Amino acid sequence: MKFFIPNNRDSLSHPKGLRPKTSLRIAAASSAVLLLAGCQTFESRPLNLADHDQKWRAQGPSSEKVQAFAKRLAKTNSGNTAFNPSNGVSLDEGKMIALVYNPDLRVARLKAGVAKAVADHAGLWDDPELSLDVLKITKGVSDPWIVGSSLAITLPLSGRLSAEKNLAEASMYAELDRVAESEWQVSIELQKAWVVWSAFRTELEQTRKILETLVSIVKSTSLLAEQGEIPKTEAGLFTIEQTSRRVEMERLEGEVEEQEQEIRSLLGISPGAPIRLVPHLAVAGWQPSEDRLRYNNPTINRLRREYEVSERTLIREIRKQYPDLVIGPQAESDEGQSRIGFIGAIPLPILNANKGGIAKARAEREVAQAAFETEYERKVGKLAALRARLRGIQAQQSSIERDLIPLVDRQASDAQNLIELGEGGSLVLLESLTRAHEAKLKIINIQLQHSQADTDIQFLLGPTNYRSNSKND
Repeated sequence: MKFFIPNNRDSLSHPKGLRPKTSLRIAAASSAVLLLAGCQTFESRPLNLADHDQKWRAQGPSSEKVQAFAKRLAKTNSGNTAFNPSNGVSLDEGKMIALVYNPDLRVARLKAGVAKAVADHAGLWDDPELSLDVLKITKGVSDPWIVGSSLAITLPLSGRLSAEKNLAEASMYAELDRVAESEWQVSIELQKAWVVWSAFRTELEQTRKILETLVSIVKSTSLLAEQGEIPKTEAGLFTIEQTSRRVEMERLEGEVEEQEQEIRSLLGISPGAPIRLVPHLAVAGWQPSEDRLRYNNPTINRLRREYEVSERTLIREIRKQYPDLVIGPQAESDEGQSRIGFIGAIPLPILNANKGGIAKARAEREVAQAAFETEYERKVGKLAALRARLRGIQAQQSSIERDLIPLVDRQASDAQNLIELGEGGSLVLLESLTRAHEAKLKIINIQLQHSQADTDIQFLLGPTNYRSNSKND
């Protein structure tokens, strides 16, 4: 609905020397100046992979960015680890490096910056609309020009702008919670990769030890075989075992190198950057707690925030059904006579009333609620499964450490003594050494499983001193 209230000023005419064409030029020039004053310009910024590659390869654990972050972290309650990568990078120090350089976190933070930019400029009034109509009567009048202009301003009576501002802020905090979730996930992924690498390193050390033992035994059994003390077939079994363990060692060396590159990728460090990692196989156990999971898990908190976003979206869509008033001054010149008044328009919400937008927002709120509730159900179930898994691992670990390891160590020692005294068979010694090595690999593997279960529980419970990125928290 539009209306125009004129004010006839028949006695008014164009000032001397100021004709409609001149007025048109002035209005057009003024409008152009106003538009250009409020516009931004584009500046091209081409990609430069060579420059980025140089900066990336220069990144290291002792850079100024990491050192500054470590100092800031040390001032907080969670900063309880001294940062000194010169003597080797520990797992805790690696987590600090990853928080600075991890590529996924860089992208997540930039996306949060997009949400912040939207929030900073949300809720602004619509730009005023300047219109200009120029008509010319072809013949029959002394002043053939008809010139009309108006300036329309939208008055946000519906409350839509306030709702859009609140929605943008909620979306920004949701993105910040997503960043916190990504930081926690990267930290856990790094811990998992670190303990796997440490397990491979420990297995490699044990394999080297048994190889050193087998080297000396192969020499002695080969000598005994030459002297006819033992059959050559028995001596050959030690050579076969030595070769098998050497192949295993080469496989483990490849696994260690591959896993180290995986850690470097998570750290955001290039493959050739100088860094020495310190093995860390055992991780601290966390007491499972459903209450902590409910309020401390970053994913749960992010979904809680996204439900708030869905509510804010519904509020905005409801506000959009109410009309905003468009009003402004209007001037017109017709056959030398001037008129002034104002224009006004207000939509009538009787046909559309934003029904589609409201229905969609309501449905999306239902989806957000279901996503929050079902994710909580899944994580509680996962926590219960991890509890059961951890109990089984602890039972196996206790049996291996208490019963199996002492038995195989004693068996190997006794067999070695007997073979030196010439009272035992070489096959018994070989079997004893093999069983002892396998038992040690089992304890390494069970420790790895224990650390992985503890890490999974830690992931569910969320970081220590975690706070959701809410202005109300």
